[in-house]
Amino acid sequence: MTLFLLASAFILLFTLSYVCLCAASPFGRCRKCNGLGFALAHDRKGKPKRGKHCRRCDGHGIRIRVGRHLYNLWVRTYRHGTR
Repeated sequence: MTLFLLASAFILLFTLSYVCLCAASPFGRCRKCNGLGFALAHDRKGKPKRGKHCRRCDGHGIRIRVGRHLYNLWVRTYRHGTR
């Protein structure tokens, strides 16, 4: 029983901390371009240079977090249902 309560408390703590993170900072770095807005390419000498424009984040380097996206969908559905 104690292990169950400990696991439940851990899951609750993790969920609440992620909710706070999504509320405080709804955008995170793009995982594809690592927040740069473009892919890094290397020339023949091995020096990094600017590569192609990142299509995932449209060159901004930030993306909306999954939790914030789900919250926005829920709010939009709630608003459309209560008109």
